[in-house]
Amino acid sequence: MELEQEILVPPARVERPSPRPVKIIRPPSFSPAVLFSGLSELIWYRDLLYTLTLHRIRVRYKQSALGLGWALVQPLAMMLVYTIIFSIFARFPSKGVPYSLFVLCGILPWNFFQTALSSSATGLVSHTSLITKVYFPREILPFSYVMAAFFDFLVACVILIAMMAWYHVGLTVQVLYIIPILAVEVTFISGVGLLFSAFQVRFRDIGIAMPLVLQLWMFCAPVVYSYSDVPKRFRPLYMLDPMVGIVENFRRVVIQGWGVDLHLLGVSAVVAIIILPLGYMYFKHREATMADVI
Repeated sequence: MELEQEILVPPARVERPSPRPVKIIRPPSFSPAVLFSGLSELIWYRDLLYTLTLHRIRVRYKQSALGLGWALVQPLAMMLVYTIIFSIFARFPSKGVPYSLFVLCGILPWNFFQTALSSSATGLVSHTSLITKVYFPREILPFSYVMAAFFDFLVACVILIAMMAWYHVGLTVQVLYIIPILAVEVTFISGVGLLFSAFQVRFRDIGIAMPLVLQLWMFCAPVVYSYSDVPKRFRPLYMLDPMVGIVENFRRVVIQGWGVDLHLLGVSAVVAIIILPLGYMYFKHREATMADVI
């Protein structure tokens, strides 16, 4: 009779889950080194930025009858009102193009700036529960609002293309300058949005004052009039507003077929390049205490 041999099987090896990474948030110093460390971390969280941007777009038009049509209604309504007021009653010059097309070409970049800045400035306060429970680079919230507003801008450009076809205004090779113009605008919006969103966490007056500031700011930019209509003695101070060079050059290269005003755009680019890193460094400096203050 053969004896059965007992085979001892070693117990299965249980793999313990690796410990979750721990992020210790400390107040960083206000230095350029924050830019490089923050940008590398932002690249790591790029999927979250993409997801939040899609979320902004879907929520904005969710359960609405017009859907994306609302991105067309706002600039179209503003164009009609400004055309009646400033073309019929005030009789502003439009530099050889129909005034409705002239003012629409100023409204589109301005609406992009206004929507992105007003929403990004209050974006942190609107996500209090998310900020206090989960860690992620907080600048993703303002940036997602800027990207969502840029999507609305692209949709609204359909009206501009349709009106240019209606008035038989063709595009020239100068329209390629729209790429650096929009790059300057996105840079400027991102910098100001980071500053205002960090201020809004501590001082809620920013969100209250924002509609008034933007309304006054619009009439200080060449949206309903041209840069050439500004008296020459005021132009050196007037051009320090980055939106002046952005709006004026957008109109020049799209509907007027003129070359870009390098001096105006250069001033806007310099101001935007200065504001973005300063705003980002200040934002990262305040990031560590946002969850406690908000």
